[in-house]
Amino acid sequence: MAALKLALVGCGAIGTAVLELLRADAGLQVAAIVGPGPSLAGARAVAAQLAPGAVVAEAVPEAGIDLVLEAAGHAAIEAHVLPALRRGVRCIVASVGALSAPGLAEALEQAAREGGAQVQLIAGAIGAIDALAAARIGGLEQVRYTGRKPPRAWQGTPAEEGRELDALTEPTVIFEGSARQAAQLYPKNANVAATVSLAGLGLDRTTVRLIADPGVSENVHQVEAEGAFGRFELTMRNRPLAANPKTSALTVYSAVRAVRQHLLPLSV
Repeated sequence: MAALKLALVGCGAIGTAVLELLRADAGLQVAAIVGPGPSLAGARAVAAQLAPGAVVAEAVPEAGIDLVLEAAGHAAIEAHVLPALRRGVRCIVASVGALSAPGLAEALEQAAREGGAQVQLIAGAIGAIDALAAARIGGLEQVRYTGRKPPRAWQGTPAEEGRELDALTEPTVIFEGSARQAAQLYPKNANVAATVSLAGLGLDRTTVRLIADPGVSENVHQVEAEGAFGRFELTMRNRPLAANPKTSALTVYSAVRAVRQHLLPLSV
C-alpha cells in the first residue's frame, strides 16, 4: 500500500512537535511543509532534521498530496485549506477558533462539497467532544466553558489592557461573553471555546469565561453542559506546550491522533 502523503501547513511550535511524533509512523510520508516566505528558512532546517525529502514551499502542492494538516494559525485556512478542499484533498484543522469569523465555517463546508472531500476539526486541548456532540442530538439547553491559565499565558492579548498580568495575586476574570467573542479577541487562547461551541450550541449560545490565575501552572479547561441527556461536568488540567505557553501540549497529541486515524484499519 502506498504511503499516505501529508502536507503540514505551519512549522512553528505545534507543527514541529507534530513532526517529531509522526516521523517514525509507518505508512506516512511528510511530503510537504508549507509556510509564508519569511519562515521558509526555519522550515527547511526543521524538514532536514524531521522530514527529509519534504518539499518546503509557500503553498500546498497541487498534486501528490493525500492529506493536509493545518497548524499555522487562522489565516492559513483561507490561504491553504480552502483551495486544497476544492481540489478534493482531505484536511485537518487545528486553528478551530478561526471559525468564529463570519462565513468561514460555511466556506469550509462549501469547499469540501465542491471537492468531494472532508474537513476535520481536532478536539485539541479538550475532551468529551464526542459526548457533547451526541448530547446535541437529544437537545442541549446550556453549555459553559471556563478557561483558566497562568497570567503569562495571556501576555500579548487584550488581557493586558488596564492591568499588569505579572502583578496579579488572585484569579482575575479577563473575559466573559460568547464563544464567538472569545475566539475573536483571544484567537491563540480560545480554540477550545470554539471547539466546544461548534460541537454543542454554537458560537453565539455558548458562554465563555477566561481567567488569569497566578495560582495555577497548568492550563485548566472546564466544560459544563445540561440538556435532555442529563448533565456533565468535565475538568482537564493540561500542561502547556514548552515552546508556547498559550497552547496545551494535548493540542499536539490531538493533531497527531487525527493524522493517525487516516492510517488505522480500526479507530475509536
